[in-house]
Amino acid sequence: MVPVVLLLSACVTPPQSQEPEVSLESFYDQELALEPCETPVQTGDVLIPGECGHVEVPIDYENPDVGTAQIAVFRIPATGTEPIGSLFINPGGPGLPGIGYSADVAHAWVNSPVTEQFDLVGFDPRGTGTSTPAIDCYTDGERDDDALAASLLSLPDSRPLVDACADSVGGVDVLAHLGTRDAAQDLDVLRAVFGDDSLSYLGVSYGTRLGAVYAEMFPENVRALVLDGAMDPHTGTQERNVSQWAGLQHGFESLAEFCATQGECPLGTHADTATETYQQLVRPLLETPLPAGEGRELSYTAANDGVVMGLYSAEFWPLVIAGLTELAAGRGDTLLWLRDLYHERSPDGSYANSAEATVAIDCLDEDRFSPAGQAELVGAALTAAPFLDPGTPVKGAPALCEGWPVEPTLGFPYATDIEGLPPTLTVSVTGDPVTPHQGGISLAETLGGSLLTVEGAQHGSVISGSECIDSVVAAYLVDLTTPPADETCRL
Repeated sequence: MVPVVLLLSACVTPPQSQEPEVSLESFYDQELALEPCETPVQTGDVLIPGECGHVEVPIDYENPDVGTAQIAVFRIPATGTEPIGSLFINPGGPGLPGIGYSADVAHAWVNSPVTEQFDLVGFDPRGTGTSTPAIDCYTDGERDDDALAASLLSLPDSRPLVDACADSVGGVDVLAHLGTRDAAQDLDVLRAVFGDDSLSYLGVSYGTRLGAVYAEMFPENVRALVLDGAMDPHTGTQERNVSQWAGLQHGFESLAEFCATQGECPLGTHADTATETYQQLVRPLLETPLPAGEGRELSYTAANDGVVMGLYSAEFWPLVIAGLTELAAGRGDTLLWLRDLYHERSPDGSYANSAEATVAIDCLDEDRFSPAGQAELVGAALTAAPFLDPGTPVKGAPALCEGWPVEPTLGFPYATDIEGLPPTLTVSVTGDPVTPHQGGISLAETLGGSLLTVEGAQHGSVISGSECIDSVVAAYLVDLTTPPADETCRL
């Protein structure tokens, strides 16, 4: 639902915690040449001035000589004359590129003390966006045929995922080094190369996991962490998925309640029967997709993905209602448009690699399941979110990451009992349909940091335009002032 030539040389030694067996000084001490971006970076129709470049990192930090990756970066200079340093930004996913999102942040905070005091640095984590090598598992045609889906917990494609992805990154060995712990080490190299003695960071959604893992691995290098739309570091894969799908159901029911107040509602006038009404609307698509313009069709999976995209923010609810009204009339244009927005499909039919990178990264972060275990997970998720239930038997499916070259490397729980960590700020929306509010409470407690509670119904909130949220975040990032324990903002 992913910039004047400036040479930066940082004589910063690698962190002493978890010092690698092989010297990494050459990566920490590299010079970075930033140049005007070949492709202008913009948010909407607004061009964001800045500079682009790449930072070289080892694919395997324990064996740096086996190969390197290039992390794409985008620096937006501070508007003030004496910046504090860099603010590194990650939008989540986990496969979303950060360069475009950093432009969104710069635009949203154009008059903020944050953009005055910090150079904003967007980066595409390893395997994503314009970094190389980048994950690219499926053709655009396969993506059009729902090879990956937001509303499914298994892959409909018959090819093992490892085979589909390995060729794009030069073999299965690279797939062993795309996880969050690898990305956290990359982030520490970025910090050093950009000349920052300590890290200031904004992470959204999965970006909160990356920030928390960085804090676990490099607590002595942390200055400030803003973690928005948090993932709970204590919940394993099954519990997290079921909790997330319960959040989607709650979001769907909130949508249904809103719809019932808008006159003619395709979900009916009673929210308690909206799930059944929705199933009656979409389940026929399992057998007969609907035309959706430009020679395309709306499938059952695509319709669900479109609705899931619409649950990320209440601003999308009118579009979902319009799409369901069209669906009842035999058309699928609006829901397919929402589905394409979620999957980053361009007008020319090409796809970004975010969804593919997300699955590949998850194969190194999340728990693994047997076919029977996968079926149990799917059944539990559908029980939590019955509006997404196709009404067909749940069958055992091959393990999503079958054949992956290594076991998961993240481990649950993570980021616990960190010594010497400075104060952090977690921002959590009470009605977040994707990362439930309890996860934000848990992350703040785990890190021993502050929590800003936001009353609302959307996923993430730091660039929502709320003056209340903006002032709390700016005070923390600029002055390291944390809010009172009961601080609450409203959307």
